[in-house]
Formats: sequence, structure tokens, C-alpha cells
Amino acid sequence: MSTSYKASVNKASQVEVNIEELSKLDIISTSEETYHIVHNDKSITAVVVSGDREKKTYEITIEGTAYEVVLLDEVDELINKMGLSISHGKQVNSLEAPMPGLILEIQVAAGDEVKEGDGLLVLSAMKMENSILSPRDGIIRTIHIAVGDAIDKGQLLIEFEA
Repeated sequence: MSTSYKASVNKASQVEVNIEELSKLDIISTSEETYHIVHNDKSITAVVVSGDREKKTYEITIEGTAYEVVLLDEVDELINKMGLSISHGKQVNSLEAPMPGLILEIQVAAGDEVKEGDGLLVLSAMKMENSILSPRDGIIRTIHIAVGDAIDKGQLLIEFEA
């Protein structure tokens, strides 16, 4: 794996981040999300507001200024150069039942705007309650089920606007 990353800061500037150089900095964790850094004889406070390791995106505040940072390693850069990106993949426009079961709760309505990972419904299957989450950001077009419906695996549950 690479020892350097390209960091996109606020979707504008690109910065090369070398892990070996970072390891030479004087960094002290003062709390779970706050760090004290000494660089070039200057004291800096950095706060990691949020982070998604899977997407390699972080919101960091340094001395009160917010930065959105996206890290790309060599593999990520190669994928981008090839024109292959997760965002260019197939768009999920419908949600089908992953297993047979009983609809216990529907947490959205047609026209609702949802984010990836938001709860859509609760499905009871094999004596367990399963939360079904949104596979993408979008707007709910149609709900094809109602509370109390017995459903089959693969049955259309929800459609998203394209």
C-alpha cells in the first residue's frame, strides 16, 4: 500500500500527504476527536468533526476553520483515471425484499427524501426484526407494501425516483 495520499480539500485544492512526514509531526490527542499539533514551532488545534473511513472522507476543523478532506491512494487515483467510479455505477431505483417475511413498520412515505443508510422499513423474518436501510440518497416514488403484508423474497417493496 502507498505511503502517500492525495487529499482533496474543500473539493478545490489537491495536497500530497506523505504518511512518513506526518509521523514526524508532534501530535498529541487531547480528547477522542481533538488533537494538539506542533508544526514549524507553531501550536495548532485540530478537531475531527466527522469521518467515514470507508469513503475516506473527513470533516476537520483547524483553528476554527472547517475543511472537508477526501483522501485518495494510488488505487483510488488509478480507478479515477480509468473512468471507473462508484458514483458511475448502476443506480438503484427499486428495493426488493431480501427475504420472505412480514412488514412490521414503514418509516417513509412517497415523496420523502432519504439519505443512504436511512431506515425505510422493519421486516420480521425468522423471528427477528430486520431494519431495511436505504441503498442510496434519493426521493421515494412509490411504496408497494403496507404494514401487516406478508411478502416474498424478491418482491418489489419501494421505488425511488430516477
